Amino acid sequence: MDQITFNQVVSRGCGIDVRQKVVVSTVAGEGIKKATREFSTFTSSLTELRDWLLELGITHVAMESTGVYWKPVYHILEPTGMKVWIVNARHIKYVPGYKTDKKDSAWICKLLLVGLLKPSYIPPRQQRELRDLTRYRVKLIQGIAANKNRINRILEDCNIKLSSVMSGTDGVVATKLIDKLIEGKQISPEDIDRVYHGKLKASKEELLEACNGFITEHHVYMLDLIRRDIAASEVIISDIDDKVRQMLSPYDNVIELLKGIPGFNLKTAQDLIAEIGLDMRVFPCGKHLCSWVGISPGNNESAGKKKADEPPTETNQPKRQC
Repeated sequence: MDQITFNQVVSRGCGIDVRQKVVVSTVAGEGIKKATREFSTFTSSLTELRDWLLELGITHVAMESTGVYWKPVYHILEPTGMKVWIVNARHIKYVPGYKTDKKDSAWICKLLLVGLLKPSYIPPRQQRELRDLTRYRVKLIQGIAANKNRINRILEDCNIKLSSVMSGTDGVVATKLIDKLIEGKQISPEDIDRVYHGKLKASKEELLEACNGFITEHHVYMLDLIRRDIAASEVIISDIDDKVRQMLSPYDNVIELLKGIPGFNLKTAQDLIAEIGLDMRVFPCGKHLCSWVGISPGNNESAGKKKADEPPTETNQPKRQC
């Protein structure tokens, strides 16, 4: 049987199969002997991997995006000047039944040398760090919203009907009344008079009736616990806001332009920059950008039947044609 061959387009390359505790590296190319070595994922061992590749004159390194395990390897190899490619795991699947770590690394190396791999876009370090902050901020904001819903459920559990007579329980009036309840005090007409204002739709009598429930010591403890959790999260969010503002201070003019878009505020502009960056040249067209952020579903059809794609992630986005 004739053997199919491909022209080599990378002079010296390395394929790396990444695992939690070990990375398996295969090197091949012009002027070097094909070799496979294993390295642990401790920093000292990954430094040995870097030195070995530099000694051999490796120009390109490819590894699949395995969870977060590829990141430490990428961080050590990125500053060396070698082209480090993170590739979609779907593009490098080996023959079923013949899978081992050594064969995987050799297979990745072979595909790299003949130009059958395409690197995923990895944002610069500063953008990755900014994105860590903005994504964590989103999680904290979502956590605060979840805690506010928990407060509503606890109030309903003890038949405090503030959510029935007010638009929300996180406003100034509701907060002051809940503070009274957390202190273990019964809401009196005088308390209502002190917090009431004309913009409230509910009357004073309705507000007083809504605060009349069966609140127990357990309810008081849970409300206090959740309120303290919200306060702590708000402090962290404030710290993140300051850090993000500091990191983006050189681009205040860009942020002001983005805030001019209808529906955009400061946080939206910061999140947008963190997610897609400022250099749009990395996206050949708008379709590529939509594909990379995961809002442009790919086509996967066979025999007239549509198949569901795997959920998009940072490194497995389908590539769109302009």
